[in-house]
Amino acid sequence: MGSTLTLTIANCYMYFYERDIVKQVSNSNGLYLRYIDDILIIINWPIQHLSKQINRWNELDLIIKLKAQVGHSTNFLDLYIENKNGELFTKLYHKPSYEAYYLPFNGVHPIHAYENEYSICYVNSCD
Repeated sequence: MGSTLTLTIANCYMYFYERDIVKQVSNSNGLYLRYIDDILIIINWPIQHLSKQINRWNELDLIIKLKAQVGHSTNFLDLYIENKNGELFTKLYHKPSYEAYYLPFNGVHPIHAYENEYSICYVNSCD
């Protein structure tokens, strides 16, 4: 396990790395989202222009590499996102490797752990 400062330092680095990318995407009325090391960019650019920009962005850092996934739908974190005629629709997405685990009620966990379990089961049932 890494230092408690690792995430803070990575976020500081990414702030400077992604500044120009966020500005370009925002100026084109696009959407830029990042959660730790997962990035989602939704933008209406021609494929050639997008490829050119991604190649340019990949030159900003030797280790961070972006790749395009072009289409009308994608999975981002626990969401399935679909573009239908310019409107974004979302629903819950479970990765194929997802395995639901439940706490046995006769365990020694604090009561809030069981309360959270009910909330998670409810959210998963809405899928």
